[in-house]
Amino acid sequence: EILKLRFGLDRGEPRTLEEVGEHFNLTRERIRQIEARAMSKLRHPSSDTGARDLLAV
Repeated sequence: EILKLRFGLDRGEPRTLEEVGEHFNLTRERIRQIEARAMSKLRHPSSDTGARDLLAV
């Protein structure tokens, strides 16, 4: 969900870390950390079977 919002996959317009943080009631730093982890899973899907869930966007 965070990646959808950050990259504009939900409404076509990317949102800032601040905006996504407000949406989930999290700090922008926490959103950045979650985003980095999700991107890592997407880059290396063989090391984590959960990456298939992320790709089902």
